[in-house]
Amino acid sequence: MWHKEKIIILDFGSQYTQLIARKVRECNVFSEIHSHSISSETIKKYNPSAIILSGGPASVSAQNSPTCDPKIFKLGIPILGICYGMQLMVQVSGGRVGKAKAREYGDAVIKVKKKDPMFKGMGQKIKVWMSHGDMIYSLPKNFEIIASSENCPYAAIRSSNGKMYGLQFHPEVVHTVMGKVMIKRFLKDVANCSFQWTMRSFVESTLSGMQKKIGNEKVLCALSGGVDSSVLSVLLHKAIGKNLTCVFVNNGLLRKNEEKKVISTFRNKFRMKLIYVNAERLFLKSLKGVEDPEKKRKIIGKEFIRVFENKSKKLGKIKFLAQGTLYPDVIESRSAFGGPSSTIKTHHNVGGLPKKMKLKLVEPFKELFKDEVRLVGKELGLPREIINRQPFPGPGLSVRIIGAVTKRRLNILRFADAVILDEIKKANLYEKIWQAFGVLLPIKTVGVMGDERTYENVLAVRAVTSVDGMTADWARLPESLLAKISNRIINEVKGINRVVYDISSKPPATIEWE
Repeated sequence: MWHKEKIIILDFGSQYTQLIARKVRECNVFSEIHSHSISSETIKKYNPSAIILSGGPASVSAQNSPTCDPKIFKLGIPILGICYGMQLMVQVSGGRVGKAKAREYGDAVIKVKKKDPMFKGMGQKIKVWMSHGDMIYSLPKNFEIIASSENCPYAAIRSSNGKMYGLQFHPEVVHTVMGKVMIKRFLKDVANCSFQWTMRSFVESTLSGMQKKIGNEKVLCALSGGVDSSVLSVLLHKAIGKNLTCVFVNNGLLRKNEEKKVISTFRNKFRMKLIYVNAERLFLKSLKGVEDPEKKRKIIGKEFIRVFENKSKKLGKIKFLAQGTLYPDVIESRSAFGGPSSTIKTHHNVGGLPKKMKLKLVEPFKELFKDEVRLVGKELGLPREIINRQPFPGPGLSVRIIGAVTKRRLNILRFADAVILDEIKKANLYEKIWQAFGVLLPIKTVGVMGDERTYENVLAVRAVTSVDGMTADWARLPESLLAKISNRIINEVKGINRVVYDISSKPPATIEWE
């Protein structure tokens, strides 16, 4: 395994669970999110260095609240409980938890009461971020307080053997000063981690693993031209060379001139075997009249499988299909913990292949976040313009058209999207923004152009900043830039007479509209 040390995170429904995973990985230790219902026996098989219990929206005293296998606390594995995770640890271990006299939400200051490695060098008072309606009223035997806040006497606790820690606040969010340092201290001083997980180790181990798994068999790679599939194809090409065949499918839902750029880059620059399939008619026919976003995604996923199945038959004996599936895709496509959370959206490349299709999946990025894939690309020597390319959804422009997808609406959005990206690049903001794009709305508004009344489409501009796509904030673009984008779209793109700007963050919104 390319990650010799592993931290298991049990998810109890917190919106910050993915942030915990990211913070641990930023400390060069691999982390993995699992259901809170995972058995202690399964955890033992993983042989983790530590277990982290996430926060969650439920109350530990409520009926049917999520819990975990109580045997976990007797495994001797270091445990860090955060918020709900801390309260559950206390309750299961014999302490008492109840409704807080004063609910804490937002900034708070904790006072360190006892010396502890987790707070070493941070002073007596530390600014943290709280979010809880319950609180601890009594500790289990062999537990002690190490920090308190004005409204929370048990803000941080530890067991007498130093194996279990609990934090009522959230160290994973940026609002907790020194939060990442606290996590790193737990990993070092309690879990004895050696911080050896890097993208270089991932590349070395993955190349070796793929060569062993694939052998002399042939692989079909779904290449879209985005960061994930581009890095994947180069990694595969390095591992198996001529046994790789990349297939680029033009589903008619691509950005302006996308197919030309992909063919030029991978055929001419990387000298890969690339097959171009123009399936625009097939996809648009299947999407005709479909408005529901989940149906769009599922139809596109089904058609992708059909195209690859047909192509693999014509290419002869091919055993594997490679996909650039990412960890957030897996998390968002199915409940990561089978309970408090719900599926956000279906990703066309998640969920395996039909039984009748004989191809086996190769998904080396299934455990990585987007920014980690970019680092893999850097390790492989990919050019900056590919590594730093903004994400583009698998279903393409279909999920940026609210309502039915038609060729005319696709063309309108395609040209508007090109204007947005052009102006973002001219302003030297492309690499500072996680994603910038247009969304064609299913409404028309009255306008006046050249002294004539118009009744045309509305376009929403969306631009966000993010680290990994799991959370995002709307980008504060300069007013002058927004004015340029709006002016150019209305003047140059026939069919749009009004432009609006989306100022929603994730959560509660998602980055894409569908």
